[in-house]
Amino acid sequence: MHMTLAGIDLAILAIYAVFIFGLAQWVSRGKAGEQKTSTDYFMASKSLPWWAIGASLIAANISAEQIIGMSGSGYVIGLGIASYEWMAALTLLIVGKFFLPIFLRNDIVTMPQFLQQRYGPTIRNVMAVFWLLLYVFVNVTSILWLGAIAVHTVTGFNQDYAIVAIGVFALAYQLWGGLKAVALTDIVQVALLVCGGLIIGFIALSTIGGTGGALAGFHTLLTDFPDKFDMILSKDSPHYQELPGIAVLLGGLWVMNISYWGFNQYIIQRALAAKSLPEAQKGIAFAAYLKLLMPVIVVLPGMAALILAPNLSAPDQAYPSMMNLLPVGLKGLVFAALIAAIIASLASKVNSISTIFTLDLYAKIKKDVPEHQLVTVGRIAAVVAVVIGILTARPLLGGFDQAFQFIQEFTGFFTPGIVVIFMLGLFWKRASEAGALTAAIGSVVLSAIFWWLQETGQFIFPFMNRVGVVFVVSLVAAVIVSLLVPAKPGAMKIKLDQISYKTSLGFNLAAVGVVAFLILVYSIWW
Repeated sequence: MHMTLAGIDLAILAIYAVFIFGLAQWVSRGKAGEQKTSTDYFMASKSLPWWAIGASLIAANISAEQIIGMSGSGYVIGLGIASYEWMAALTLLIVGKFFLPIFLRNDIVTMPQFLQQRYGPTIRNVMAVFWLLLYVFVNVTSILWLGAIAVHTVTGFNQDYAIVAIGVFALAYQLWGGLKAVALTDIVQVALLVCGGLIIGFIALSTIGGTGGALAGFHTLLTDFPDKFDMILSKDSPHYQELPGIAVLLGGLWVMNISYWGFNQYIIQRALAAKSLPEAQKGIAFAAYLKLLMPVIVVLPGMAALILAPNLSAPDQAYPSMMNLLPVGLKGLVFAALIAAIIASLASKVNSISTIFTLDLYAKIKKDVPEHQLVTVGRIAAVVAVVIGILTARPLLGGFDQAFQFIQEFTGFFTPGIVVIFMLGLFWKRASEAGALTAAIGSVVLSAIFWWLQETGQFIFPFMNRVGVVFVVSLVAAVIVSLLVPAKPGAMKIKLDQISYKTSLGFNLAAVGVVAFLILVYSIWW
């Protein structure tokens, strides 16, 4: 099922591409004769305002495969899949209140840098290399591959050409300006994404509701498919493996969310580049409210397809089928929003790859490197990352029917260990490097054992529950090893003094609003 784009739709897409490229170059401009420093390039001169931080967090997070994939999940599973988005809103507030004060107090720029200052160089080197491999061979390739599938699914455009076009454009628009170009243009990308999503949801529900409008359409959906509005699935649900009941609220989803939003370079880098801690926290609160809105944009269109396109051959056709409802012009706008999601997300990953490679590996090996050389190395690293991604996307992911599930499965091997390392590093002074390495290795080994037992049919265990159990076991192992093999004197260089977890009235009110919303939706659709 392919969507046809009229001339005006293609014109809108072209205008978007030219505008976003021009805007990225304009916001990246410096004063005449000034050379960019590494702080300018990798950390946007540590001057990002709250609105850029909040928008950029969401732009880095939402890509086309998520829009199309979550709409497909809405079509198959229903509203329950929205837990990923809504619980993330609460996670963001926890990150803003408890993690950011420590990171910003210690002038942390990268996550490996924190690990070195907290534990020592070994864990920093191990994790820097791990994150680079993960970001290049899993994140960049998946955005290119799944983004190209999304473009092909919607328009029929050749997938291999789409991979190259996406990679080259995402690289070009952020190569000169670095994080500043990415973050300050993300407000436009997110505005487009939100507007496009709201338009498609509104038109889909209005089509269902007829003369009664969108509200009548939503009521029809609620009446005809009440089981699709269950947020907490029972054990007899065919989708219990994906969303294992109450564990969604109390189990492994927390581990995945905390790892993603708290300790993931391409996410947290925006907040670390804030003007100040209060500014970063305002940005985090803004992002939390955008996350509350996301299910309306990415899940509801898929649910509307239950009525408007009941016989789809594949769930991932739900979003494209809803896009076909749009009139000429609006179709181009919504397609531009889909492209914006891909480009913004890919640019964020590439920027973080260049940051980690340059500051955590290159600058450590080559001492006293001039600032302009660090920026040049960062740009070269970005180009190399995209080229590798373009060349390996199809060979790595082309053989998987469900590439998104493969990515979740792969990252789930490491996620529990990462959360243990950081949580102990932030909040337990006796945690040692030996304990941290135990958690990292133990997480992978234990996850692999569970995965093998599942693959051989010996033990059926929902992925989310596996993550929770591995986290608990890795945590206990890390604590025991830290007590048996304590840290060397002077290894701990992170300052934990003079840190205030007090937040502004505005942040506290925002937090109350998020909690109230979650209580409301879960009590209505439990």
